Amino acid sequence: MIRDRGRIKWTSMMLPEHVKLLRDWAQEDQYEQQRQLDEQQLEQLNETILEAMEYNRPVSITYYRQRRYELVVGKIHYWNDLGQKLHVVDKFEELHRIQLTAIADVRHADEW
Repeated sequence: MIRDRGRIKWTSMMLPEHVKLLRDWAQEDQYEQQRQLDEQQLEQLNETILEAMEYNRPVSITYYRQRRYELVVGKIHYWNDLGQKLHVVDKFEELHRIQLTAIADVRHADEW
């Protein structure tokens, strides 16, 4: 029976630079591509955002940041028209500035 230890037996022969490059390469495989939204989806997002701002309702926003999708649940505090950003305050009173082009989905959150 062959007892293969996989990468463990080869790391002693590799330079630290090679190990770092292999780790970076493995991490690149986990990156996600940003999805493009059509006009109907953009209109639905716009309606949900405007309703949440008008009635001060909490929303859950999925957005693309640093090659990954992240989720924020909070209330929309401010719309920065000049910078095209939403300012969202979560329940821990943290402020999140979300670029409008990075938003993938907006839904009403049931619980705050």
